[in-house]
Amino acid sequence: MRYEFKFHKILAVKEREKDEAVSIYQDSVRKFEEVAEKLYELLKRKEDLEVYQSERLHGGLSIQEIRHHQQFISNIEKMIEHYQKMVINARNRMLLFQEKLLEKNIEVKKYEKIREKDYMKFTEDLKVFEGKQMDDISIQMYMNREG
Repeated sequence: MRYEFKFHKILAVKEREKDEAVSIYQDSVRKFEEVAEKLYELLKRKEDLEVYQSERLHGGLSIQEIRHHQQFISNIEKMIEHYQKMVINARNRMLLFQEKLLEKNIEVKKYEKIREKDYMKFTEDLKVFEGKQMDDISIQMYMNREG
């Protein structure tokens, strides 16, 4: 007797869905990290620019240069706002895909548990069947000795 899991095809589909969910989740993590890194770079650039402007103010700076720096900082702040929204969106997408991955993992685990229990039942049934065969063989051997 050969063991065959009756839900083999369903398990294969669920595993494929889980693999796809892993791939999508990993992609969302990568995109989140990229956007977060860009936000960090902008924040760092703004901080560096403010430090530079502060140092230059102590040494004397023309009004034109002050306006230029303020305009540049204002543009960076707009970019920072934009990237903060992108980070929030990317994080939400990542969390959504993480939740979907968790669901797919649970589905696969359920079918694996069913397969495990089904296989255990199969092996127990096989042992009982083999035991009966051995009993039949023993009875036949006994009957042949008697006859």
